[in-house]
Amino acid sequence: MNTMETNKNAPAEAEKVHKYLDINSATILNSIADGVLVIDLNYNLLFVNRAAKEIFGKVGSDDFFINKKCDKVFGHSGCVFNCLINTTIKTGEHLYNHETTFERGGKKLVLSINTALLRDENNRVIGGIEIFRDISLIKDLKEKLQGRYSFENIIGRNHRIHEVFELLQEVAPTKATVLIEGETGTGKELIANAIHHNSPRSSRAFVKVNCAALSEGLLESELFGHVKGAFTGAIVDRTGRFELANGGTLFLDEIGDITPHTQVKLLRVLQEGEFERVGSAKTIKVDVRVITATNKDLKAAVEQGRFREDLYYRLKVVPVRLPSLRERRDDIPLLVKHFIEKFNKEMGVKVKDISPAAMEILMEYNYPGNIRELEHIIEHAFIRCSGETLGPEHFPKDIKNTGIISNVLDDPEPLKALEREMIRQVLHETDWRYSECARKLKVSRTTLWRKMKDLGIRK
Repeated sequence: MNTMETNKNAPAEAEKVHKYLDINSATILNSIADGVLVIDLNYNLLFVNRAAKEIFGKVGSDDFFINKKCDKVFGHSGCVFNCLINTTIKTGEHLYNHETTFERGGKKLVLSINTALLRDENNRVIGGIEIFRDISLIKDLKEKLQGRYSFENIIGRNHRIHEVFELLQEVAPTKATVLIEGETGTGKELIANAIHHNSPRSSRAFVKVNCAALSEGLLESELFGHVKGAFTGAIVDRTGRFELANGGTLFLDEIGDITPHTQVKLLRVLQEGEFERVGSAKTIKVDVRVITATNKDLKAAVEQGRFREDLYYRLKVVPVRLPSLRERRDDIPLLVKHFIEKFNKEMGVKVKDISPAAMEILMEYNYPGNIRELEHIIEHAFIRCSGETLGPEHFPKDIKNTGIISNVLDDPEPLKALEREMIRQVLHETDWRYSECARKLKVSRTTLWRKMKDLGIRK
């Protein structure tokens, strides 16, 4: 068949397709997951698809619905639709993704609704169509996510945590690069999540990369992607994390472990917002907010020549230092209460309290693993506890006798070590405010300085 014959038959084929579409329109509309209602100007139902019946919890044949008043079929709770379609009919403006609640069986559903006008061949309005979907689960998950990563969910009354809290509220709405510093287990990823989910980018991707877990070649490919044939094993093109995070946030954990070569490439992305995939000459531009975290002293790494100074200052536009749990011991009871509530829900048990002796052990422990270690200690205690109160016997053996005295007994000079540990602890508790520390220790500031010098205590 030549081109001319094909063109002549095209209108006939199109008419045939439209004919079958008209015949099968109900089948098509019944196959989609969105609810569809068609009503006339008097709010009589002309069509109700399968999904609409399921969302409203109504059963029955088409005869049960068709030519019946909308409010008579769906009841008072459904009358919100009359208002919406009435608005569209009166204003001629369609509604897009309008959210409203609908009550079904005592449960409130959240629906996203679109409305449009129906017209006849003379362009006269003859009715309206409403297309809606149940987004209750999506809304619920979003609220839980926002709750989990809200600033209010950062637990603590210690003044250091409140300083962090105030800084996060200021930095979250901006695009500023953030460097989160702190020991392992202090909650750096939680802070990064909170910054993203309270920012204008919260609806876009939050992409995480652990820089310490990948070799230089793999990390470069992971961050920037690669093209097929770039290296042995590159059998297909790969999209990097920067591209995946475009419009959103990229969280680079353990940033202090990246090599000098990767540091150069990362600096260029931060400065220019562009890069090339491994093995490609094509430049890719991205809009990504970068949040980094480290448990290393990056400033010392700069001084030792292991980390680029220009990259360091690019990363720490806004530095956030998370205090160790040793520096905020007054928050331990709050955290313990939080973890008890958490594990009660997760394990389906009813632990109500923790004994004073057990709390004393937790208050004295040094927590090299910080909050994460405290969480694991409480989880361990839950597994071993069969009653309603956590006690010392439920804790791991290695933390039961780890108070200051136990820690210094192995020192060649235990009395000096005890004095050193006591002064260090009070210095941490007072944020190295010497006058306050001296007052707590009941000594003069001059005596404190002398003892610090004799015991080798430095900030």
